[in-house]
Amino acid sequence: MTAIAHDRLLIIDFGSQVTQLIARRLRELNVYCEIHPYQNVTDAFLKDFSPKAVVFSGGPDSVTREGSPRPPASVFDLGVPILGICYGQQVMMEMLGGKVESGHGTAEFGRAWIAPTDKSLDIFNGLFLESGPDGTPREQVWMSHGDHVARIAPGFEVYATSPGAPFAITADETRHFYAVQFHPEVHHTPNGKTLYENFVRIAGFSGDWTMAAYRDEAIRKIREQVGDKRVICGLSGGVDSSVAAVLIHEAIGDQLTCVFVDHGLLRMNEADEVVAMFRDHYNIPLIHADEADLFLGELDGQSDPETKRKIIGRLFIDVFQKHADTIEGAEFLAQGTLYPDVIESVSFSGGPSVTIKSHHNVGGLPEKMGLKLVEPLRELFKDEVRALGRELGLPDSFIGRHPFPGPGLAIRCPGEITREKLEILRKADAVYIDQIRKHGLYDEIWQAFVAILPVRTVGVMGDGRTYDYACALRAVTSVDGMTADYYPFSHDFLGETATRIINEVKGINRVTYDITSKPPGTIEWE
Repeated sequence: MTAIAHDRLLIIDFGSQVTQLIARRLRELNVYCEIHPYQNVTDAFLKDFSPKAVVFSGGPDSVTREGSPRPPASVFDLGVPILGICYGQQVMMEMLGGKVESGHGTAEFGRAWIAPTDKSLDIFNGLFLESGPDGTPREQVWMSHGDHVARIAPGFEVYATSPGAPFAITADETRHFYAVQFHPEVHHTPNGKTLYENFVRIAGFSGDWTMAAYRDEAIRKIREQVGDKRVICGLSGGVDSSVAAVLIHEAIGDQLTCVFVDHGLLRMNEADEVVAMFRDHYNIPLIHADEADLFLGELDGQSDPETKRKIIGRLFIDVFQKHADTIEGAEFLAQGTLYPDVIESVSFSGGPSVTIKSHHNVGGLPEKMGLKLVEPLRELFKDEVRALGRELGLPDSFIGRHPFPGPGLAIRCPGEITREKLEILRKADAVYIDQIRKHGLYDEIWQAFVAILPVRTVGVMGDGRTYDYACALRAVTSVDGMTADYYPFSHDFLGETATRIINEVKGINRVTYDITSKPPGTIEWE
């Protein structure tokens, strides 16, 4: 259990695919919250956690099924506000004396409009400001339910309805229990944030979950954990490991040593930028392990993407351990693990499934080297890591960078990897990113890069024939990388960019734009 002293909100997860969005919405309101699967929430857990409010998530199950997910009944005796969402509403009704049914034509999926009844509710502040065609107030929401509430529980009243949900919002104002059939956490409920704002205000949260407070708390915890021992950090140059390194250095100074493994698969000037920032600007002890010859030598002649990944992963661990072994007295290994990596989710089989992922840079190393882990970002979402980076003074140009894969340019170079192809790819990628920045589009795009294709094509430059590589431009919009859509560049932008790449990068004579979404494609090419 975390030792953070802030008021805490508990999200009980019943298996919804969007439970993390609830936490993100609440964190945006400076409210500290944690997600826990319903199986883990026992009477003892509730007593220990001592939440100031509780949210029941949605879920794929039916409360009419025997053995379907339930929270402990004691949650209703805590005396704190509770908000039930979709399946969470139905659980509240069923457990508190109401009734839920399946079918009967009241299923709703997608956008819907709810209308208030003649009863007012404090949680409505700022809602129902739009009028429908008949002049009555209404609110757009996102529904996704097959079951429906057929009878509300004693003490509850109906405060809003929809064509398919006669109990779209119900509440027991005396106990501050609120139950909604729709999903206020998703983008398609435009004013969902307002409902959450009202809920946390009613619950009495002070909004003290800020990055300034987190920074101070994290520094204190790092010092308590590490004491006077030494820490090794696997620095990739990405946002997560970089923010972790700066935060830990602020806590323990030169007790931290960063190991930066340069595998020769980085973007143009990237290694120099990482070394300059961390060694020169922040004065963090840094080992720059330039092992490009080793990595590229073993990758020579390899074209299978999984083989390439395994070679890079194996060599990375070997190189990291070789250099880490030179740091005398190190007892801790720092990782940039984030909150989504450690959340226990509810699996379809009904049990909690641990989704902890090993960091691609240091996977398996803690056990192999006998080190204890320091993970100062494990309570943060990605956007919060960026906010913490700003709090620590990292430049926006750095912490706002697009994600970059651990295997680097290897997975943007389908087929065999050669030094010539890597050099062409670096130059083309630099031109492309420069174009995106010049047009003010960088922050609108989740990730953008060039892939050099394993094919040569005939071209004409001046009066001469060329036989050079084709490349593909890739740019996607996304929230978390799980799904993505291509960025809709104008034809003028694409034409201008293609012209620059062909004119400025020797070795490319054809430029394409990848408009595949994820799914069915992936963001990276390998």
